[in-house]
Amino acid sequence: MPRTAPANPARPAPGSVLCLLDEIASPGARGFRYRADDAVFAGFVVRRGEAVFGYVDSCPHAGWPLAGPSGRFLTRENDLILCGGHAALFRIEDGAMVAGPCQNVSLTPWAVGVRDGEIIAI
Repeated sequence: MPRTAPANPARPAPGSVLCLLDEIASPGARGFRYRADDAVFAGFVVRRGEAVFGYVDSCPHAGWPLAGPSGRFLTRENDLILCGGHAALFRIEDGAMVAGPCQNVSLTPWAVGVRDGEIIAI
């Protein structure tokens, strides 16, 4: 079941440009960090063709960043999101865990989209 993130003043406002679509390989992923005073927002965007999927960069099991020391958000096959901490796997389309230490958990979605070749926060 998808979770929603609490209000965070560092989260990019709707309409904010995150990057150009072409700056993320297809398939591929890129992390983003934003700071506002003491608040920090960390998220990542996965690109698959012209579609993008955004998630808060936090493992639903342990709370740590997903990329881990490798800096990778996806498996080597680029078909699933990988938690670098304990190798849990999540579907790209909805963030649902498909393998790992917990059942019935998912990544927290971050609403993103594409407008005029740019990835934006929604």
